[in-house]
Amino acid sequence: MAARSKAKAETAIAELKSVTGKEALFLQLDLANLDSITKAANEFMSNEPALHLLFNNGGVMVPPLDQLTSDGYDLQFGTNVLGPAHFTLCLLPVLLAGAKSSSDGKARVINTASNAATFIDKIDFDTIRDGPKRQKMGKLNLYYQSKLKDPKTAGTLFDAQGNVVFSNELAKRYGNEGIISHSLNPGSVKSDLSRHTPSLLVGLVGWMQHPVEFGALTQLWVGTAPEMIDTNGGYFIPWARVGSMPTGALNSEVGPKLWNWLEEQRKGHL
Repeated sequence: MAARSKAKAETAIAELKSVTGKEALFLQLDLANLDSITKAANEFMSNEPALHLLFNNGGVMVPPLDQLTSDGYDLQFGTNVLGPAHFTLCLLPVLLAGAKSSSDGKARVINTASNAATFIDKIDFDTIRDGPKRQKMGKLNLYYQSKLKDPKTAGTLFDAQGNVVFSNELAKRYGNEGIISHSLNPGSVKSDLSRHTPSLLVGLVGWMQHPVEFGALTQLWVGTAPEMIDTNGGYFIPWARVGSMPTGALNSEVGPKLWNWLEEQRKGHL
């Protein structure tokens, strides 16, 4: 279990053991720090020869605008997009080994997104580092952007889409080597993710939220169902259903552009 907070992770590990009898191991991981991510990946690879299933489900939502990552990126884009992508790509050697050692010849990467969106090609890369354009955009719009969605198309705070573009591009580039990469909307659940959300907005959407356990249902289904290896680069919705790929994610120019940008940011942190 990779997490930034050791205390929270240990609480989750203890609860998991009490319910299942299985004990997870803690891996220190700060998605807002590229060197921390590299260290975590290297630590994992020093202990495990193969990785068969990776859930990318960490993130932040509308934190104070003055909060940046350790490397100077907008905290939301850095934590929600760049961090998980860097972690995944650092772990490629063991993911590929996992595919080779798996009985079905596949390793799965499950990327937690959110509700379907459009116009994903509207990312303004000039706002990912701090400056006048980022300040003008504001934290709510920056959240939508971190989820690769045009804020102008958003209906509610929970109408943002996750890392669908990265997930699809990973599937395109490594599918022939056994990597299955899917993205999903886990559903609207009551969790600490909304701790920075204005209380009025939380009140307005709270009646639509489900217990946090519901958020794991679609993730577990996509991560474990045998039929999930029959497709690649899919998008799934609550609760455990096939969803329609957001139109904007089908833009052939967006994936390579984001991928190249991510690779540039990773330089010096490998």
